[in-house]
Amino acid sequence: QLQLAESGGGLVQPGGSLRLSCKASGYGLNYYAIGWFRQAQGKDPEGVSCISSNGEGLNYLDAVKGRFTISRDVAQKTVYLQMNNLLPEDTAVYYCAADVLAVEALCDFVRKDYTYWGRGTPVTVSS
Repeated sequence: QLQLAESGGGLVQPGGSLRLSCKASGYGLNYYAIGWFRQAQGKDPEGVSCISSNGEGLNYLDAVKGRFTISRDVAQKTVYLQMNNLLPEDTAVYYCAADVLAVEALCDFVRKDYTYWGRGTPVTVSS
């Protein structure tokens, strides 16, 4: 069974950086796409970034392009989300999730495609 655990969230000032980690246990990263989603208080969840099972397909929410970078370490079964130039509107709980049926070079932000979810890590951007 696949389990995901996020870490790296916290409180940061506007303009600061954080690196989130999503550690997988069970199957290796080559078997599924990983997506990062976030949910701000009172708002619907939204997809932030994703990486395909072969690592070649990447997607980003328009609002984070140029500021966030997704990457992975296959040996460590860990996917990272480097977040730079953070803005107050980035404040949310960030979740990683796995899509085990994704085509190997593709990933998307369709939440129903993701069957395994972590518990989330909170990110607060405030001065």
